[in-house]
Amino acid sequence: MSKFVVRYGSMRQLGVMTSRINALTRGDRVIARTKRGMEIGDVLCEATEDALSHLDEPEQGQILRSLSDDDQHELAHIETRRDEVFKVCRQHIRDLKLEMQLVDVEQLFGGERIIVYYLAEQRVDFRELVRLLASDLQTRIEMRQIGVRDEAKLLADYGDCGKPVCCNTHLSKMPPVSMKMAKIQKATLDPNKISGRCGRLKCCLRYEYDTYEEIYKQLPPIGSDILTREGQCRVLNQEVLTEQLLVETEDHRRRLVHASEVLSIIRRGSNRSGGRGRRRPKDADRDHESSSGGDTPPANQKKGNSKPPGKSSVQSQRKEGPAPPKAEGNDEPNPS
Repeated sequence: MSKFVVRYGSMRQLGVMTSRINALTRGDRVIARTKRGMEIGDVLCEATEDALSHLDEPEQGQILRSLSDDDQHELAHIETRRDEVFKVCRQHIRDLKLEMQLVDVEQLFGGERIIVYYLAEQRVDFRELVRLLASDLQTRIEMRQIGVRDEAKLLADYGDCGKPVCCNTHLSKMPPVSMKMAKIQKATLDPNKISGRCGRLKCCLRYEYDTYEEIYKQLPPIGSDILTREGQCRVLNQEVLTEQLLVETEDHRRRLVHASEVLSIIRRGSNRSGGRGRRRPKDADRDHESSSGGDTPPANQKKGNSKPPGKSSVQSQRKEGPAPPKAEGNDEPNPS
């Protein structure tokens, strides 16, 4: 008995199905029995060890037969009835005034159940809805709350790249995507351009991230002083995918060098995320004192004494309170 990896259901789940039919190839449509009931599935490949290593606890099932002409007619009837089921379900939701958004309905091929996919921000009491739907449709009703990414998996067709959305084709699970992945690839940070049909960050930002991260760790950080064949340079920017560095030479010329041209790193930059770290100049503290107080000594320090107040003077100042403010105007008598 052979085993095959089969994709089935509206959510495009993956399962390992046993089969007595050995002559199955990729793309063949079959009738399979899963834990939900009888369903139509697409054969992807034989369940080899390499194929199973890419699956996380796939469902188990059994392939009953290949899809026949009669099964094709039954499938067309189910698709026609699907719109009617959707309208009935939507009408009951409106009548019951439930705070939920109907996304899609799925009827299994064997007629064992109808699965209702919906969005909701809070928990919904749909017991009355299930009772009405079971009475009208004469089958078992299963309610399934989903997220916005699952909604795109059900309804989306094509992405901005012009190809079918990844979640509805080859992705078996939703990878975590962060803004860091867009930054390291120097992608635009405009949410309208890096968001997919679901409104979240595009899954394709995850595909090349590991490669970028590996190359990024091998490049000298921005702000580093490096030594090349032409002398000492400072790294101004990085082109991660091409492994090139934008550097500034000692005579203030800018050029691109490949990472292989770096002989050594004289000083490693502290700011890896971009830009040079701001260093305080040597006379910054002195300039700050001049701008804030000038040459005017503190209230508890005598004129001409450049020694800062000691610990005892600070304590006495805290006990006695701050010095009284100096009166405005000239205390000396007017010579006129």
